[in-house]
Amino acid sequence: MGREIEGDFESGKPFEPTRVLAKLFEEVLAKRQPGLAATLFSGSQHEGVVRDGEALLRLLQARGVWFQLLAIAEENRAVYARRQLEREEGREALDGTFAQLISEAAAAEVPAANIKALLEKAQVQPVLTAHPTEAKRVTVMEIHRRIYRHLKEMEANRWTPQERDLQLDGIRNEIELLWLTGEIRLAKPSVEEEVAWGIHFFKETLFEATPEILGELERALETHYPEEEWQVPAFFRFGSWIGGDRDGNPFVTNETTANTLALLRQTALTHYHERLEYLIKVLSIAEHGIHLSSEFKDQLASALDKCGIGEEIAARNPGEVFRQYCAAALSRLQATMAPDEQNASSALAYREAPELYDDILAMERELTAVGCLDLASEWLRPLRREVQVFGFRTVSLDVRENSQSINACVVEVYKELHGEEPPSLDSLAWKRWLKEQLGRPQSGVRKFPDLSDKAERTYGLFLSLADSRTRLDRDAVGAIILSMTRSVSDILGVYLLAKSAGLFLDSEAREACATRIVPLFETIEDLRGAPEVLRELLSVALVRRSLREQGGFQEVMLGYSDSNKDGGFLTSNWELAKAQRRLTRVGEEAGVPIAFFHGRGGSVSRGGLPLADAIQAQPAGSIGGRLRLTEQGEVVTSKYANRGTAKYQMELLAASALHGSLLGEAGERGTGEQDEVMEALAGMSFAAYRRLIEHPSLVTYFQEASPVEEMVRLKLGSRPARRFGAKSLDDLRAIPWVFAWSQNRHLLPGWYGVGSAINGLLEVRGEKGLKFLRHMYRKHDLFRLVINEVTKTLMLVDLDLARRYADLVEDKSAREEIFQMIETEYKTTCEAILKVSEANHIGEGFEAFGERLRLRLPALGDVGRRQVDLIARYRSSDPTSPGRPTSPGRQDDLVSLLVSINCIAAGLGWTA
Repeated sequence: MGREIEGDFESGKPFEPTRVLAKLFEEVLAKRQPGLAATLFSGSQHEGVVRDGEALLRLLQARGVWFQLLAIAEENRAVYARRQLEREEGREALDGTFAQLISEAAAAEVPAANIKALLEKAQVQPVLTAHPTEAKRVTVMEIHRRIYRHLKEMEANRWTPQERDLQLDGIRNEIELLWLTGEIRLAKPSVEEEVAWGIHFFKETLFEATPEILGELERALETHYPEEEWQVPAFFRFGSWIGGDRDGNPFVTNETTANTLALLRQTALTHYHERLEYLIKVLSIAEHGIHLSSEFKDQLASALDKCGIGEEIAARNPGEVFRQYCAAALSRLQATMAPDEQNASSALAYREAPELYDDILAMERELTAVGCLDLASEWLRPLRREVQVFGFRTVSLDVRENSQSINACVVEVYKELHGEEPPSLDSLAWKRWLKEQLGRPQSGVRKFPDLSDKAERTYGLFLSLADSRTRLDRDAVGAIILSMTRSVSDILGVYLLAKSAGLFLDSEAREACATRIVPLFETIEDLRGAPEVLRELLSVALVRRSLREQGGFQEVMLGYSDSNKDGGFLTSNWELAKAQRRLTRVGEEAGVPIAFFHGRGGSVSRGGLPLADAIQAQPAGSIGGRLRLTEQGEVVTSKYANRGTAKYQMELLAASALHGSLLGEAGERGTGEQDEVMEALAGMSFAAYRRLIEHPSLVTYFQEASPVEEMVRLKLGSRPARRFGAKSLDDLRAIPWVFAWSQNRHLLPGWYGVGSAINGLLEVRGEKGLKFLRHMYRKHDLFRLVINEVTKTLMLVDLDLARRYADLVEDKSAREEIFQMIETEYKTTCEAILKVSEANHIGEGFEAFGERLRLRLPALGDVGRRQVDLIARYRSSDPTSPGRPTSPGRQDDLVSLLVSINCIAAGLGWTA
């Protein structure tokens, strides 16, 4: 880090955030931890300087803080670079923007009618999840945001030397606060705290930034298609799983979900309340200075009448019609915000968000009509779009439950109805019974008084969702996600519970379900079986009727985590691509479009690929303007904590989702021979990966050669690390699987098996095969994406450090055998990647990524070596550790170990 702090802050020198933060951090360390700055910034990685105790803890803390500051500086630079490019060359020059997309569409003479048709059916939705992958506390994230804002302010050239010094003092104070703030959670966050964490981003950035991207699209359309009238629908919205994801998390109860829905509603209403209060202050336009339409006068009279205190409002703001209208809307909104049991004026409340939308639209139109277009655009249009996007819900909350819990509840329902054991769940008789029950008329909500506590909780969820739908925003509940979907009966079981609980639209509960039910296919086996499950599902008349009511498409969720854990990176991506192709064809045959929900994580191993490239590599016809994907943990922070980054990330996602439908699919998408090659590569990669995973000592190696067991003590999230309390590798969640392999710098899930696959193909096809792979690398989007991401993962692997972690494994024979497999495959994969990409070294062509690593890898290596020592010492003294206990556990080693885990996560930029 020594080079980054060269220079000073003399006037006239270019603003360089990395240097600024390094200099100020050095000053904080000089004050708080004299002597540490020299060790940290000297560039020396000598391990003997600091070995244990308080000094080691502070060194690890300093490394972690520096990684955090480095990430803030890089985000600042990226936003600044985009602004600079836009200033110099125009917004069309920015990759991934609506301006660029629509200018290309206009140049290609795409008819405006095609764009309007696409926007009418488009649905793009990032879905926030609180999977345990965010190692930073909210308090720390708030400090990061303040530092970022200071840096943004310092970009301006308007500051006097004294003002600049004050800005620097502000940053220094925040860095000192960061240093003094406890980074390790002392207790696991509750689900309620996770919900508050998610809401934080809406309050800080997303309420205002999300409608702005709709405005960006509208401006681009008006610029390039000026002869058309444009009203961009709210096709971009947010979803969430936080407070609704029950799969394996016993802390997400029915009460938790109901409270989450209520809090999300109140958050949106509170935001509108603040906006209306502001409008009342500024909209001081007097009636005598304008000519109002008779239609608006009638609308205002109606609004004043509905609010219940119209005469008082009119007397308070005589002649100020827009103030009167806003005050009437505010009064009704206050009635809407009152709890049901306290709301004596429920007749005054808005029943649903479109009513508030109509009031704001009426004011916006009238302001425009009287010649105040700019005022309408600045003050009313943003609020109208906010109501359009966020409704009375903030987000649509998905609820996820697994098929095991659903089926157990349905079995008890059967027993209660029939007094006997049900048929086998995989039998035709069981499926036939489900369909018969769904076809029978039902009057009112069914009650099952003899359910077990567990089944009652499952059924109670559906009762709660039905109640929420009638009392809250109609879109408050997004979808019911069924994880571990294996058969059509699993899905029909969800429909049956929904029907019984009152979630159907018709009085006899025979026609259509009100809530989307989405199967989640995760493992490779499940992905392969998904097309047949879906084909059978779409043959059920009730399902087809329900889909028509819900928008005319069937959503399918694809899990990247378990498919990767099953078969490795290459095989997982190919199986996901094949599943999408086949499911798309099934939908075409049934006349029902399929929309995909991608369950991605932050790391490459869990689908965290470059957004535009990943979307471009999806099978042809699999998006069509409809796209949902999860945004997990630290990914949410990196994308949405700051407004400039949030706007760009949202626009990039939305524009990428529309790109293929407007401009055609780029690249080659699966000629016959290419598919054969991908199938062969995936098969050989799978075989190599499974040879490692199925090694009888792999579980022991994984547990002892990584901090996976100690990670449990790092309070990352409310959800347990394992499903149903089991301890097998199959039942270990994919998140700790990826997290641990990244901590020990093996990163196996992101590359293992790829080299063996390429070598195996070349052994059969020889030089002709190599030529074909090189052609695919240039032209085939998915293959190129896989090779590029494997390359970047290999740049992170450190075999010397991995060897040190491997030495923690007590069984020498198993240790040597497994590490030899890893070392051999690593060398094979590096050589194979170089052959295919025709690069001279791993990382060629990824200079920006390499520069980012150059600033991190030496320090990460140092932290890793210290972590190995800490693991060894802690396990030798902890009675619960995999190692043999010899003395009471050393808490100082545990704290340092947990800080080292946080530090490595901060350096990598993701945990899983």
